[in-house]
Amino acid sequence: MKFAIIKERKNPPDRRVVFSPKKLAEAKTQFPAATFKVEASDIRVFSDEAYAKEGLEVAADISDCDVMIGVKEVPLDYLIPNKKYFFFSHTIKKQPYNRKLLQAILAKNIEMYDHEVITKANGGRLIGFGRYAGLVGAYNGFRALGLRDGLFNLPKVENLPDLDAVKKELDKIKLPNIKILLSGTGKVAYGAKEILDHLGIKEVSDALYLTSDFTEPVYCMVDVMEYSKRVDGKVGDKYKFYDDPSGYESNFMPYAKMTDFFIAGHFYGDGAPYLFTREDAKHPDFKINLVADISCDIDGPVASTIRPSTIADPFYGYDPKTEKEVAFDAEGAITVMAVDNLPCELPKDASEGFGEMFLEHVIPAFYNGDKDGVLARAKMTENGKLTERYVYLQEYVDGN
Repeated sequence: MKFAIIKERKNPPDRRVVFSPKKLAEAKTQFPAATFKVEASDIRVFSDEAYAKEGLEVAADISDCDVMIGVKEVPLDYLIPNKKYFFFSHTIKKQPYNRKLLQAILAKNIEMYDHEVITKANGGRLIGFGRYAGLVGAYNGFRALGLRDGLFNLPKVENLPDLDAVKKELDKIKLPNIKILLSGTGKVAYGAKEILDHLGIKEVSDALYLTSDFTEPVYCMVDVMEYSKRVDGKVGDKYKFYDDPSGYESNFMPYAKMTDFFIAGHFYGDGAPYLFTREDAKHPDFKINLVADISCDIDGPVASTIRPSTIADPFYGYDPKTEKEVAFDAEGAITVMAVDNLPCELPKDASEGFGEMFLEHVIPAFYNGDKDGVLARAKMTENGKLTERYVYLQEYVDGN
């Protein structure tokens, strides 16, 4: 089996890669029957020379390879027919902007494996950039706080070499006495928690958070059963909620009345109640004035997230009264950080972490008969058709 690490061609440029030079060399040693080739790239965070130094072949032509491994969507003209591809296709939720991509994948008889659905049997994700989204998102939230309130001036993550440098910058700041709410319990939320803990911010229970004032910055980490409740007043069940969120309503307002800075690190499923609505944000007791929306669902469960922001211009303001965008530091506004490609700011660490997971869970599946079903669950297309697991996308493919 011949594997290729492909050049990222989507704009804006993404410097991440699935395998660092060291991890790819490790894969080569671990699987001697495999051949690995690296497509030459002038934007990748690791240079072509770094791969060559590890004894890896770097070439402009990778068309002789069987499995193409990338990060972001491949432009249609660069899809090679009759190959296997791994990348984030952003099609599994029927995203309209990528319909043509899935149509082209089928037309070119490509076997598509989406990173997003490389999972355990129970549906838990095996690989992803979630931790790095959480790390960068939380840092960016504090950067917004410092700039808006004139407290400190943190540099952009994209201008720092790695995660160690990010944490060293955080060591220089002093936080005011604020209350921080972090939603979620997955990799994204725990990435954000890593930043909060590095800053030495005290974690408190939700009971204490909702009833007490503090003389130091504190944070509370809440899961879906804390900020959602059953309409009938009965005790909720998280796993039943995931299957069917109807019959639940938001229980977020008690937290909104006690929170200065909200870090949204949760996963939001279709049909689940919004955390807070535009009407909620108008409430006189609504206290949140800064939101780092790492989840970044537009015009959805976090009402102040009315558009994604960018790495170049990461902050904007949301005026709850007018429901319009204003300057991020405008009086009375909720400051919003809603960058939707946060791991791109930390390409070296994100790539190294992703490669570890890919080598542990994906490459072995090609040589052990896919005994755990990792490839079978992630395979979206085969022989020019959607696989049974993804046949629900047929209407989307057909343009309906």
